[in-house]
Amino acid sequence: MRAQDSATGYGTIAVGGGTETVATSATAPAPTAGTTQAGTTQAAGTTPPPGAAPAPYAPQHAPKAPVRRGTLLASLGVVAFSLTFPSTAWGLESFGPWSLVALRSTLAALIAGCFLLAARAPVPERRHWAGLAVVAGGVVVGFPLLTTLALQTSTTSHAAVVVGLLPLTTAVLGSLRTGERPSRTFWVAALAGAAVVIGFTVQQSGGALTSGDLYLFGALLVCAAGYTEGGRLARVMPGWQVIGWALMLCLPFAVAGSAVALPLEPVHLTAHGVLGLVWVAAGSTFFGLYVWYKGMAGIGVPRASQLQLAQPLLTLAWSVLLLGEEVSAAAPLAAVAVLVCIAATQRTGRRRTPRPLPAGETGPVRS
Repeated sequence: MRAQDSATGYGTIAVGGGTETVATSATAPAPTAGTTQAGTTQAAGTTPPPGAAPAPYAPQHAPKAPVRRGTLLASLGVVAFSLTFPSTAWGLESFGPWSLVALRSTLAALIAGCFLLAARAPVPERRHWAGLAVVAGGVVVGFPLLTTLALQTSTTSHAAVVVGLLPLTTAVLGSLRTGERPSRTFWVAALAGAAVVIGFTVQQSGGALTSGDLYLFGALLVCAAGYTEGGRLARVMPGWQVIGWALMLCLPFAVAGSAVALPLEPVHLTAHGVLGLVWVAAGSTFFGLYVWYKGMAGIGVPRASQLQLAQPLLTLAWSVLLLGEEVSAAAPLAAVAVLVCIAATQRTGRRRTPRPLPAGETGPVRS
């Protein structure tokens, strides 16, 4: 559904709550909110009679149910992402870094293509393709490639540092891009959580910098940009279609990359290698981003980004269980501190700076 609201508008709509607001017709007289042109009361969630002017747009707060649903979906995305580094480490047992990234993108694009075809999803309008290119370059190609290269010389514990910085970077870029202005309490909690995560993960890696650090910091920037743009697009088209079309945009390059990289890099198929490839393609790249963007559209970029503060700690847990890495007893204390910071960011309010919608732009779409 569409309404005169977006990531750069004044308020939100709630399909789950049974209500929807739309803009007043430019030629119709302005009736009282909640009434039709004839003056009769229109019940929430109902369609006005034929010929009646729609009720004017009135900003409203999102009901609790859609917010909880958005938080749950974004959290599922974080869990899926937390398995990315261990799965990548497994995938590197069988494939070279360039082959792994190319195959990962190819398989994920084929899955997305099947979903788009089955749903008969419309091709995005021209004005959205630039944003989809940012998503594709950031989260489909840039982040996977740079982190895969980094994991050749870095442990998953050390690579988790970049994930600890990602929520804060995403929140900053999201605020600049969408006009959302988190409160001072939000920023204090976000900075505190980031400090806890960075301190913990650096201590776990011994504080030593590796040759993969430049890759990690590059991955941080491109991924934050992709998350921010994807969160904005998820308000004007269904979230799963955002990542679906971004993957389809990368498909020709992924196929060409696979054809070039596979003959040049050694391939030694193992169970771990195949499972790692399947997860980073189907789990992290498609399912994880699908629920992540859907959740981000429901609760906003800054709040969704702060849920990622738990991702490094989850990654460390998976590293112990799947890779046999050792983690100190400080992990539970850090986990509790991070969860407190997450709770604080989820309870803070946000102010939104009004920005005019682009020509032809309508409001958020829920799917």
